[in-house]
Amino acid sequence: MNTMPLLENHHAPLILLGGTLCNGRLWQPLSEQLNVTSFSCITLTAGKSAHELATQLLEVLPPRFCLAGFSLGAMVALQMVALAPHRIAGLALLSVNPLRDLPANAAGRRAAVKEAARLGVAPWLTKTLWPKYVAPHRLDNASLHQTIVQMAEECGIAVFADQTEVAISRDDHRAALATFPSPILIINGAYDVICTHSHHQSVAAVAAHARWITLPESGHFLPLEEPKLVAIAMRNWIQETQP
Repeated sequence: MNTMPLLENHHAPLILLGGTLCNGRLWQPLSEQLNVTSFSCITLTAGKSAHELATQLLEVLPPRFCLAGFSLGAMVALQMVALAPHRIAGLALLSVNPLRDLPANAAGRRAAVKEAARLGVAPWLTKTLWPKYVAPHRLDNASLHQTIVQMAEECGIAVFADQTEVAISRDDHRAALATFPSPILIINGAYDVICTHSHHQSVAAVAAHARWITLPESGHFLPLEEPKLVAIAMRNWIQETQP
């Protein structure tokens, strides 16, 4: 599990959990605009279940922190809320699917890992995931494509295989949100076909006090597609978490 060092700050530090085949590059454009001095970008490695990853994180993180998760990272964040809600000063869920994975998906997910190993991560991602990752009007954005491919190559097949098992074995922790007292921010992209409007609606339905924002020009990769808008929403959310 890779992290950037935490800096000293008087407020609860911000923990950023990346998604599948994502590392710190996911958060770089956003973190430059958050105006926070204490944050850590975590790549989800060294665990094959959300429970395992959440437990590992809770053992090493500060007693209290703000938590933001993107995609797979949002699934792990929900597991952390279920395990230790008192540790979390605020929760931000970006591109989240809170539901259990359908058992029928497991074979296809594992086959995808094998196909990525055979073709190479970059060609496989470009062929299969890139068309689903961003809004249609960004499909010809070479810089965005390169950043996402570079992250995937840096993570590698072994990490992809473990993260796939996390996605397969995840639980539904929406019940924990119903009693979570701290500020909750939900952000989704209008063009996201991976974590859909319905997925986010199912989170908002149980978190009555959550703020839910839909970015009309974004797909799945919110932090890279619309870092300025995500930063504005998260800055407001961070202010809400301060005592």
